[in-house]
Amino acid sequence: MTAAGKSGLRDRGNAFNPRGPDVVILRSELSDLGHPLQLSRVLSTLVKAGALVRVGSGVYAKTRLNKFSGQLAPAAPFEVIAAEAVRKLRIKVSLGTLAAEFTFGLSTQLPMLPMATGRRLIGRKIQGGSKTPMYERPTAKQRKDTK
Repeated sequence: MTAAGKSGLRDRGNAFNPRGPDVVILRSELSDLGHPLQLSRVLSTLVKAGALVRVGSGVYAKTRLNKFSGQLAPAAPFEVIAAEAVRKLRIKVSLGTLAAEFTFGLSTQLPMLPMATGRRLIGRKIQGGSKTPMYERPTAKQRKDTK
């Protein structure tokens, strides 16, 4: 493989990463750009350069320059990245109990962590720094109400 071939894939990877609305990029979205080993090499290079942050297995988030610290940081808050990653992975997720109560005005406490899952467990680990989303399974009564 020549250096020109590697830079060609790198250029195509950069061309795919425009300033679009999506913050999360799945490896599967880039699979048509080249061989899996080349893709791994390019993604690894982009992570080392700070253009992307690895959030999970095959899940990457775009970065931007933080105007206060001057350092690269994820382009969105972790909660937004986790929600978009789960949506792109086609996992059905709804608001957790506390978030639903806050949204509908039944509580004044701000929810911080849980997202409710549907009927299935989520095996994918999504992590940004030291943060990981917490999933809660709906109770039997909640599952019965959604049928």
